[in-house]
Amino acid sequence: MPPKAMSLRFQINVRIVLTSILILLIGGAVAIWHARGAVDREVESSLNLTLQLVQLSFSQNKRSNFDVNEWLPGFVAMRQTRHLTIQLKKPSGEIVNFNSVQERRSDKEMPPRWFIKLVSSQYPEVEKQLTTTDGQSITLLIKANPLDEISEVWEESLAFFVSLVVMTLMTCLAVNLAFNKALKSIGVIVEGLKNIETGHYDLKLPEFSINEYDSIAGAINHMTEVLDAANKENSALTQHSLEIQEEERQNLSQELHDELGQSLTAIKVMAVTVKNKKAETDQIADTIISICDHLITVVRSMMRSLHPISLKELGLKATLEELLNQWAVRNPELKLTLECPDEVDNLDHKMTIQVFRVIQECLTNVVRHADASQAIIKLALGHESQQGPVLFLDISDNGKGCAPDSLKSGFGMLGMRERIKSLGGEFFIRTDSSKGLSVTATVPLR
Repeated sequence: MPPKAMSLRFQINVRIVLTSILILLIGGAVAIWHARGAVDREVESSLNLTLQLVQLSFSQNKRSNFDVNEWLPGFVAMRQTRHLTIQLKKPSGEIVNFNSVQERRSDKEMPPRWFIKLVSSQYPEVEKQLTTTDGQSITLLIKANPLDEISEVWEESLAFFVSLVVMTLMTCLAVNLAFNKALKSIGVIVEGLKNIETGHYDLKLPEFSINEYDSIAGAINHMTEVLDAANKENSALTQHSLEIQEEERQNLSQELHDELGQSLTAIKVMAVTVKNKKAETDQIADTIISICDHLITVVRSMMRSLHPISLKELGLKATLEELLNQWAVRNPELKLTLECPDEVDNLDHKMTIQVFRVIQECLTNVVRHADASQAIIKLALGHESQQGPVLFLDISDNGKGCAPDSLKSGFGMLGMRERIKSLGGEFFIRTDSSKGLSVTATVPLR
């Protein structure tokens, strides 16, 4: 069983969340890297500046009485030394702490330990040997104390993360709002397609504010119009076919009644008469023979109108020649020409009967409507690059042509088009008032 398909909204939200997490991770890594560099630079700068100030202070006060115990607390209280811990190591080895006065922070205001661990590094401990005016040798121990700088960097990083989260949420909201509108449009289109599936071609899709969806809606509406027109044509053609079928049955019934019924009744009467000894047997026999010949002619005509048996017996070419001869006898003013290779007799019977009916309908239209003096029927076997071997059919006349509107509404043309379409072929009609009408078709040979 195939897995259930996920909705587009769910897939988009999952991708947005995964992308947001990736952005936050990358942003966090970059922020920590920058924070670590900023702390290192600040500590190094404070350390260098402190050493320079110490050297400068001792140089300026070298010739005067200089009390280290009075100078050092004021020096440590300077802002430039806030990231350092300064200790004084006396000659006796005693160590005196002179920590800088830093703003005290509560535990809640302190950065998390993991952040302190990530941005901290190994800082060097500097020992500065100094000599006081009274000749004593002292040592200043200077160590890094970057907690204040780390706190500042933590606040900046926290603000960055909050901004990033807010921007991500706003992006998700904006994307979801945009897709809500798009998904509603998709829902309307799907509902319209369901209506088309059920045959409601009169329902049209509305216009959309999104160009892409509006183009899709326009294409679907056009397709609906085409399907509606084709459905109406097929319904009309089906109704017309049923009417023709009923009319043919009625004509067949009438002909059977008029011809066969009367002829059989006459034969029966003559057969009864033959029983009389005084009947003229020879004359009655001649009459029965004449009636039988007439019946044979009528039956053949009926069989030919129902289905040309010669298609199977003689082939398509001979049947077409016979058809043209029949039309030529009835219409001597119309010159009919047939160009047909012998290979058409090898065509499939289904294709043969459909092609024959198309040519038969075309000739009927030429005689009834074209007012032409010449008509040419051409059949040829050829090859097309896309379809392979095909049968080419062309029926043209030099009559008065036909109006384009009547081509679309005529049942004869619709019937011919459907016959060619049933064979998988293509059907074309060209008409000109000065050049007559031309029907062409290409049918793939399978």
